[in-house]
Amino acid sequence: MQPAVYAIATMDTKGRELQFVAERLREAGVAVRTVDVGTQHEPQATPDLSLRKLFPPPHKAESGGPSSRADAVSAASKVLTGFLVAEHGLGRVAGVVGIGGSGGTALITPAMRALPIGLPKLMVSTVASGDVSAYVGCSDLVMTPSVVDVAGLNVVSRTVLANAAHAMAGMVREFRPVKVERPALGLTMFGLTTPCVDAARVALEALGYDPLAFHATGVGGRAMENLVASGMIQGVLDVTTTEVADYFMGGIFPCVEDRFEAQITAGVPCVLSLGALDMVNFGALDTVPEKYRGRRLHRHNDQITLMRTTPEENRRMGRWIGAKLNGWKTPVALLIPEHGLSGLDAPGQPFHDPEADAALLEAIEEVVVPTEDRAIQRCPRHINDPEFAQALVQAFLTLAGRVRD
Repeated sequence: MQPAVYAIATMDTKGRELQFVAERLREAGVAVRTVDVGTQHEPQATPDLSLRKLFPPPHKAESGGPSSRADAVSAASKVLTGFLVAEHGLGRVAGVVGIGGSGGTALITPAMRALPIGLPKLMVSTVASGDVSAYVGCSDLVMTPSVVDVAGLNVVSRTVLANAAHAMAGMVREFRPVKVERPALGLTMFGLTTPCVDAARVALEALGYDPLAFHATGVGGRAMENLVASGMIQGVLDVTTTEVADYFMGGIFPCVEDRFEAQITAGVPCVLSLGALDMVNFGALDTVPEKYRGRRLHRHNDQITLMRTTPEENRRMGRWIGAKLNGWKTPVALLIPEHGLSGLDAPGQPFHDPEADAALLEAIEEVVVPTEDRAIQRCPRHINDPEFAQALVQAFLTLAGRVRD
């Protein structure tokens, strides 16, 4: 079966609109398969594929109430995700285009996010002009505002839908797999760990690697781990794990519970450190939660306020990180900069607190079960010292089996 664009909508309410998109794609010389993900009524147009045949009964909300509709959308989304991932695995998916309102967008976009980075995916949505982070996540999904509701074909909707079809056709026709010439590595960084990561990046480039830096803002860490899971990243220097602090203390750049799990599952060479775990990120000063107002705060800029972590908070994070390290089944290394975790955690700087740092390091070492493949190395350096960056690179090369002369 030749690869095609999978055009998706709830065709019980948006069948005619999806057919219009499919016709424009075919006119542009692109193969199309329409997919009905409707859960309420019969489709307005005959689809090429119907989720109803895959959906475990009952496939629609019998009561019609808000909770039953939400349940139906969630269940349909899971089925669609499994279906599209399987179809892509068989080489049948050239791209995905979806159209919908808030419900259709919530149903279709999780399936798009499950597909690899680089595969063309475009969603025309009534909610695309607002905060789309919940729909896009860490993917390269393109969101296009529908301007008018996706409810009938008119002068505006025809224009928007035709443009979306032509954009998808262009992406599919001109798609060229990127030639991988150098192994790609993921590096996490923050402004306050930039000297370290920049030095490591330059050294790795000179050794023939393609280092990709990710801003450790929650989304950045997840984006890196998605690429690890997809196989596009062959190794990780997770230098700046500050997202863990925001996860524990309610900051604005948190990771999620499965942080580090992609590296563990993929088994890629991975070097960890504790960059910027001396701080929690909040917005402007007046947004800092009341319970933290008496803490040691630092105004990073007008939009970001940093809070120094305490020994007890660090012990909690250390135990959590240590437990994650114990989950590794392949070689992994943790490098600990004993003289400071960020640009603010150095003698004379506002977050310098050796007692708090010591609590973090000791908690990790108390939890981790040492093995030949699970190394913890204390370095008598500040994280931004050039020697620490060199130690990170050397540890990675050792894990990767490429020890420098």
